[in-house]
Amino acid sequence: MKVHTTALEGVLVLEPAVFSDARGFFFESFHASAFRRATGVDAVFVQDNHSHSVRNVLRGIHYQVVRPQGKLVRVAGGRILDVAVDLRRSSPTFARCAAVELSAENRRQLWIPSGFGHGFLVLSDSADVLYKTTEYWYAEHDRGVLWSDPAIDIPWPLAGPPIMSQKDAAAPTLSVAELFD
Repeated sequence: MKVHTTALEGVLVLEPAVFSDARGFFFESFHASAFRRATGVDAVFVQDNHSHSVRNVLRGIHYQVVRPQGKLVRVAGGRILDVAVDLRRSSPTFARCAAVELSAENRRQLWIPSGFGHGFLVLSDSADVLYKTTEYWYAEHDRGVLWSDPAIDIPWPLAGPPIMSQKDAAAPTLSVAELFD
């Protein structure tokens, strides 16, 4: 596995070793000890999620201040722009983002530690996004930041208005959102 850093300390792009031949391909999408060796992160994943969305769906920016989640995100079908936003007020990269294209073709994964918000935009006709989390999802702890907040300035490559939930469209800006210290 190759590991690439991003502009945000702790947010990592992972590229698995892929074995291809005339039959197709094989790769380990997760191997606990290889992940730990490559990243230095000793994560215990407790939940796997699968999201299917159509082109121009924008999900996020989501996080949990109480019981925060680390996430390991990959795409099994299609293509997305995956985004991590530093929501730790004390961080030197507070309000900055890292945006990475993940696809079934490039097989990259994005590790997003707790303290960061997460969202993505579907760039293909549809996309199947799989992600592991280090904490369970709790509706009462679910928070969001407005996807278009100019204080974050995420470079979304939109093809028209995004398709999103009412909750995401009405999320608060950084200036009033509940964030990490």
